[in-house]
Amino acid sequence: MNSLKHLLDALNLEDTEVMMYGHDKAKISLEVLNREDKGKVILMTAINPTPFGEGKTTMNIGLSMALNALEYSAISALREPSMGPVFGMKGGATGGGKAQVIPKADIDLHFTGDMHAITACHNLLTALLENHIYHGNELGIDPDRILWNRVLDVNDRSLRRIEVAGHKSSFDITAASEIMAILCLANDLEDLRNRLSNILVAYTVDGKEVSAKDLNAVGSMMLVLKDAIKPNLVSTLEATPAILHGGPFANIAHGCNSIIATKMAAKLSDYVVTEAGFGADLGAEKFFDIKCRLGEINPSATVIVATVRALKYNGGVGVKEIANENLEALKLGSQNLVQHVENMKKFKVPVVVAINRFDTDTDAEIAYLESLSEILGVDVIPCEVFAKGGQGAIELAHKVVEICNTPSKLEYLYQDTTIEAAIKTVATEIYRADNVVYSDEAKEQLKELEARFPEGLPVCIAKTQYSFSDDAKKLNAPRDFEVTVRQLKLAAGAGFVVALLGNVMRMPGLPKVPNANHLDYDGQVIGM
Repeated sequence: MNSLKHLLDALNLEDTEVMMYGHDKAKISLEVLNREDKGKVILMTAINPTPFGEGKTTMNIGLSMALNALEYSAISALREPSMGPVFGMKGGATGGGKAQVIPKADIDLHFTGDMHAITACHNLLTALLENHIYHGNELGIDPDRILWNRVLDVNDRSLRRIEVAGHKSSFDITAASEIMAILCLANDLEDLRNRLSNILVAYTVDGKEVSAKDLNAVGSMMLVLKDAIKPNLVSTLEATPAILHGGPFANIAHGCNSIIATKMAAKLSDYVVTEAGFGADLGAEKFFDIKCRLGEINPSATVIVATVRALKYNGGVGVKEIANENLEALKLGSQNLVQHVENMKKFKVPVVVAINRFDTDTDAEIAYLESLSEILGVDVIPCEVFAKGGQGAIELAHKVVEICNTPSKLEYLYQDTTIEAAIKTVATEIYRADNVVYSDEAKEQLKELEARFPEGLPVCIAKTQYSFSDDAKKLNAPRDFEVTVRQLKLAAGAGFVVALLGNVMRMPGLPKVPNANHLDYDGQVIGM
């Protein structure tokens, strides 16, 4: 039986500062935020994802365990998994091999109930909105201009468009909910309340904005989130601490764990290894330009995870041949890694590349990637955390400590600029698009948003995770393309504008053979 008692002692957490969920999970009181800062923040990001999985979470956990093995205090600060991918295609999000957080099944499923609380909070606001209209509509809400929909933590494409009470609506997955973004971007309870109050839910027939505050919904929403706002403490397989909190996706949301969890981890340890979803073009850009901006976080290092097989896939190798040595494809596909490194350097935070090594990787392939160090201007370090746990990332841990001691100051990609200019900057500087085009609908939305926010807002771009472009089939490091903004949505509570590119959907569908078909329980968890 794994117990958290040793972690509570190691982190100097009093009994009054934690709320236990059984013996192996706990909520941490927000009172811990009153302690002094001492930890340095390390971002774990990656190249664009492929069907094989790059092991970013596994590497995150492995690095934090390695730092602890070197007798530094370190915490993995991760997002909570969504049940959408767990039962869909991707599977769970607790690491793998000897680099995992536990209890795995609990974390991948209901955990401490945060996802359910966020779902309930979002849908409570929807219910209060619909109820206001039903009972006379005193505010004069226009049913055709309702912006607030519904959410569910399950992939279900049939819910993308529905009709309720005589008007159109839809479901997003919970990870894309603005409530999720708000919980993850709030700095404290007061900030949470203010952000919930500012949620824009609809317009009146006279064109006036209707907020959650106007519906007198904020108090009840705060109550639903009273425990969900507290980060969750669990253990790794090597009995080192991990804090999991929040779970926005990076392709359709901002893709980072909560500001509160990251700051709390920095109060409790010397090093905080956090992460941002999918590739660095999505999660890392939003980590720097949204999370760090709103949370006033200055990270000390960026680790980019890559794998031989993912780079060969970007170089044109098919799934069935991926285990075969292919240096030419590796060289071609490495342009994906090169672009990610170049992009991350633009934020002025020191960068190191971690190669997540697999049994099928040959010595020649690993040697080629190590040789890129001179071209990239950063260290390229092979790691074996899946097979060896923390011991598989000792060299990486030494390098991270070294670069964390190098003074650096984060520079945002854009600052004090219009929404349109911010979108163009991300598209041209990170994706390397030639141009940004807007649908007619997006043009009208942009006009309204820029009139209201002439000083600009951070932008949260939603697009495919598989490519730098908005076309999932354009792998590696494409050039000579433009991206299309299909729609713009104001997330007034979160404090950013969502730009939907290409055909990205905020409610995923299940694959033909979903992971759910292989899971079971007969007293023991099967297939997870």
